[in-house]
Amino acid sequence: MNVKIRKEEPCDIPFVFDLIQLAFENEQHSDHQEQILVDSLRRSPEFIPELSIIAEIEGKIMGYLLLTKIQIVNHENQQIQNSLALAPVAVLPQFQGKGVGSKLILYSHQIAKELGFRSIILLGHADYYPKFGYVPASVYAIKLPFDAPDENCLAKELFENSLKGIHGIVRYPKEFGIIS
Repeated sequence: MNVKIRKEEPCDIPFVFDLIQLAFENEQHSDHQEQILVDSLRRSPEFIPELSIIAEIEGKIMGYLLLTKIQIVNHENQQIQNSLALAPVAVLPQFQGKGVGSKLILYSHQIAKELGFRSIILLGHADYYPKFGYVPASVYAIKLPFDAPDENCLAKELFENSLKGIHGIVRYPKEFGIIS
């Protein structure tokens, strides 16, 4: 299976909307609004076009990933930049478990590093993301602004020690609808 990974183009947007909806249709831990969130984030100043990424197989879109700028705010209200939120990773159900998501994640790490971002934070499956170097965000004293199991609140350094000395609460773009 030859998977091509590339930047999303404007003509992809309707296909991506449907793909995300289908990918999360049967996901139990979902509000089933991920496609609407992505549409909102595209209009956000925190949106980075190079980090809106498509997976194609034989010219058809089968997967999507978005990384969006976030801040980590410490107890002194200092805002640390150069971090990203990974949300969502979406793969059509018939292609899940075949490496499409892995290719999207690895490619996104590469592009994020090239753009100078230092870390990625996510809320996700504790048994999936560690294979990509994610560890509980609590290791770095980073918290998400909502209650979630520690093992699902994950962080990844894109450069060695890039989260050293960083601590605080993640502040998501307003489009996420999370007040921190």
